Amino acid sequence: MNTIHFNRLLRFFIVISLIVFTIIASFYLSSLLYPFLFAWIIAFFMNPIVNFLQIHARLPRVIAVLIVLIFIFGLLASLLTLLIAQLISGANYFQETLPDYIFHLVGFIEDWLTKTVIPFFQEIGRYLNSLPDNQQETITTKINELGTSIAGTLANLLQTLLTKIPAFISWFPNAATVFIFTIAGTFFISKDWYKLKRMGGKYLPIHFKQSGMKVYLELRKALFGFFRAQLTLITITAVIVLVGLIILRVEYALALAFIIGLIDLLPYLGTGIVFIPWISYQFIVENYYLGIGLAVLYLIIIVQRQLMEPKIVSTNIGISPLASLVSIFVGLQLFGLFGLFIGPLVAVIISTLYKTEVLKSIWLYIKGD
Repeated sequence: MNTIHFNRLLRFFIVISLIVFTIIASFYLSSLLYPFLFAWIIAFFMNPIVNFLQIHARLPRVIAVLIVLIFIFGLLASLLTLLIAQLISGANYFQETLPDYIFHLVGFIEDWLTKTVIPFFQEIGRYLNSLPDNQQETITTKINELGTSIAGTLANLLQTLLTKIPAFISWFPNAATVFIFTIAGTFFISKDWYKLKRMGGKYLPIHFKQSGMKVYLELRKALFGFFRAQLTLITITAVIVLVGLIILRVEYALALAFIIGLIDLLPYLGTGIVFIPWISYQFIVENYYLGIGLAVLYLIIIVQRQLMEPKIVSTNIGISPLASLVSIFVGLQLFGLFGLFIGPLVAVIISTLYKTEVLKSIWLYIKGD
């Protein structure tokens, strides 16, 4: 191996080592400083609004930050209050109607057991009685083993759920602490946004600073586009659900549309978590009008989501529909639920590094040009 190839290989390993170190350090630091990471993300999205109030309304930056924070969390609190009010009303409605639903469901189960399950077991019993004693004993042993296995599995599941309860309860104080630190961190980061930016810029080389600024501007545009795309998708789903439920004359359509719109962010099942059991129940109680209507509405939601998601995401984050589709699928395969967001974000980062010629600069460094 000559000197040129050795130097290229050395620089390649340096680049790979730096990338791996950066990823590991980012994961480690994010596990320690995640409230302030959330705070930085909120301040990042707040900054254009704060700048607008500071420049056009001639407000001190501290006052502008406070106004935006109060507006954001006031809006969230209002939406949460509206949702809770709708849920309480819905709970009262279900309290009145649930006994009838249960009565119909129990009647259906009893009828199914009487007409299907009991005759089936009677037929099995007659068949078992016709078998030799040793075969009957073998079958009985296997059935007992299966019952024991199922009982053990259910017991382990119940034990696991019970052991999770203390951890779930202890989560609330920690969540309150994280929330307080996130709010305080958002205020101070947003207030000193440009001061922190100048401080960080002092220790960076000029070339790195220029490349970093290009990457920052492209990422800001893409990230705003990504969240705008997700908001657009769940808004479309919520509006379609709201219109459909109003046409079907379903009670508390607004609250249901809001919840289903948020659930639509979940991959694989998404709105199916709500619609599939709901549709099944309507057919069980022979309410075919509502069952067919919900099935048609669910089909419309699935089709529009599959058709519009790659197009909307790609349009807003600046990558092709195919790349968007591939990033979503790969993200889901690798990271599950969070892959819905991680996949497109990684695609955005790679696309940004390519557009700003950072990848080209890295390649030129490896080659030694």
